[in-house]
Amino acid sequence: MTISGECFCGDVKYQISGPLTDPRSCHCSRCRKAFSSQASHYALVNPEDFVWLQGEDLLTSYVGEPGFGLRFCSVCGSTLCGTFAGQVHGITLGTLNEEPELAEVHHIYVESKAGWETLPANVTTFAEGRDPQDLRDQ
Repeated sequence: MTISGECFCGDVKYQISGPLTDPRSCHCSRCRKAFSSQASHYALVNPEDFVWLQGEDLLTSYVGEPGFGLRFCSVCGSTLCGTFAGQVHGITLGTLNEEPELAEVHHIYVESKAGWETLPANVTTFAEGRDPQDLRDQ
């Protein structure tokens, strides 16, 4: 399945030709700041399955520790993807144009969520990140 995505202004577009894995909604304070929201909504992508279709020259990057970063549109400010070691690591689910086929979205770092946020009932939550053992089952 091929899916596409774009920033808010439409100047930056991308395409993914493989599956999205490990969908998560991270509620840590760093993600709240980086995504200007109560949580980040993100899924992993194989870098070989990802291609920029338009506007790659309009992207601005931020790289933090230890090598993870974000790329966002310099025109409208939309955060489009996460990076690791200079390659696309995952995409922000809100920038997709189609509904992706996803496993259950896990809510991580819920112990540090904002006090004003109420999580929906019946979602899978983790106090911190997921156990690496859980990821081997996907």
